[in-house]
Amino acid sequence: LRSGGKGGQNVNKVESAVRLKHLPTGINIKVTQERSQHLNRAIAMRLLKGQLLAIAQEQRCREIGEIKGDVVEAGWGMQVRNYVMQPYKLVKDQRSGWETADVGGVLDGDGLEDCIASLLRWRAQQEEQEEKAG
Repeated sequence: LRSGGKGGQNVNKVESAVRLKHLPTGINIKVTQERSQHLNRAIAMRLLKGQLLAIAQEQRCREIGEIKGDVVEAGWGMQVRNYVMQPYKLVKDQRSGWETADVGGVLDGDGLEDCIASLLRWRAQQEEQEEKAG
């Protein structure tokens, strides 16, 4: 493969361009930058490695995305339970609507039984509604 551009007497004699084809992916790289075939081959290999690395990273990101699934942003209003300690005391479960003013008891683990019982009742109601609808 002949390189293009000015070359004087060597333009029709020296074939220094390089074309590489990666058979598994079908990627073709053609380099005609330098007058030396060795330099062109090194440049072509560097370009091919860069493209293969980019493809591998893209596949890895896709695989990680499939594993992660849908990512929900943890923003305001997305909480499951709110703990308010100032200016008043309140713990509220957003799903079931359960709330109490005993923040210290909930944080110590004493008041969680009521919260869990409320959540279980709420889930049972949700399942009943789904069965009626479905």
